[in-house]
Amino acid sequence: MWDAWRDLFLGSTCVGCGLPGSPLCRCCTAGLPDGGQLSWPSPPPDGLAPPMAAGAYDGTLKALVNGHKEQQLFALARPLGHVLATVVRDLRLEVAPGLPVVLVPVPSRPAVVRRRGHDPLLRVARVATARLRSWGVPASVRCLLATRRVVRDQATLNAEERASNLANSLACRASARPCPDDALVVVDDVLTTGATAREAQRALEGAGFSVHGIATVAATRRHNAPESCP
Repeated sequence: MWDAWRDLFLGSTCVGCGLPGSPLCRCCTAGLPDGGQLSWPSPPPDGLAPPMAAGAYDGTLKALVNGHKEQQLFALARPLGHVLATVVRDLRLEVAPGLPVVLVPVPSRPAVVRRRGHDPLLRVARVATARLRSWGVPASVRCLLATRRVVRDQATLNAEERASNLANSLACRASARPCPDDALVVVDDVLTTGATAREAQRALEGAGFSVHGIATVAATRRHNAPESCP
């Protein structure tokens, strides 16, 4: 009854099943993945740090990412942050057990942030960090990366074209200082060919950071599928 009332006045429906009420109903929330799995692109970029995702970029996960990013459904940051936190938790156990973890979001172009009215990935990364801390995992978010040039829309590009398009498009901020006692994890919403993650990793490693892994909400191996645009 409460969900029906809220839908009547706010027009909200679940992005997963279309049920009137909250942006993500209890049933769809309960069905979200609760952990990460290694999700190597095919073929993987040379030297890519271990990538882990919660599941395929399809169904409810895809609807969550797009609803939050493109439709400004800010309430979806909480379930997305929870999913990302479970991925980071499992990745940390694999590559850096016991170390404090630092989430480094792939940056969006300032023009894209202005168009959307918010920075979706940063919002989700902050929720994930809070969730990790609630589990006793020392975690923080550091915005170490910045865009340095405009890139083409990647929607129609294959793996090789994406790598070329993104080459040297990111840079580490001048004020960034490496922390050898932390486990750096590059975070993004979707992993497709791995080109974006590899470019973020290159920029960080070029500034003296060690990247322990890549954590994303979802992954797809479709080379021509949309990926998070920096």
